[in-house]
Amino acid sequence: MGDMNLSRRNLIQAMAGTSLMTGLTTLSAGEPVEAADEPAPANAEEALVRLKEGNTRFASGNVRHAHEAANWRKQLTQTQRPFATILGCSDSRVPIELVFDQGFGDIFVIRVAGNVVATDIEGSMQYALYHLKTPLVVVLGHQGCGAVTATLAAMDGKAEEPRFVNDLAEMIMPGLKGIDPLLKGAARLEAAVEANVQWALRQLREVPEGRPTLKEGSVKLVGAVYDLETGKVRFME
Repeated sequence: MGDMNLSRRNLIQAMAGTSLMTGLTTLSAGEPVEAADEPAPANAEEALVRLKEGNTRFASGNVRHAHEAANWRKQLTQTQRPFATILGCSDSRVPIELVFDQGFGDIFVIRVAGNVVATDIEGSMQYALYHLKTPLVVVLGHQGCGAVTATLAAMDGKAEEPRFVNDLAEMIMPGLKGIDPLLKGAARLEAAVEANVQWALRQLREVPEGRPTLKEGSVKLVGAVYDLETGKVRFME
């Protein structure tokens, strides 16, 4: 009888331990992990590495969801210190913080259809560089961009878009004139997406106020393209 009671106690303790471990596992999975021990990137190169590592986690499904908990948000009520500025498309399939597995306060995000460069975009970019001192600027295009698709249709004389979409296409069009005229279908769109990123980079490099920081190397400007299917970001370095 004593052995039976002991066995029952051991079984109950084991079950309790299993329940506790299950609860801890659930808690860990449900609550964001804070990267308190991870220092902020010291320069553009480290910032780029941080983005690449985050995208690798995202694409592989091993995200850590850092910098999302309430105690972290409270630390950002008075100031922000993002380590990168990203100009991306408004496309709902490309949520930039998620794509790079980053949280509150990590990235200064500017989003507009077709990741175009216009006056208001330049104002946001200048704010990030002069006030937030982000060392890295990324222009992020993406596979199957609708704004670029509309621009190609306009170039082919097949566009039937409302006025402001046409205005958007006209901002993209100059960057697409150099793509291979022999390309068709998906290959043409892929080339156009990359060309549009390059066009945005060129425009940003030509902003007079930004030239000194680019020349001295305190700011790095990089293009990238996001793959909707794989979740991977390809940096154009």
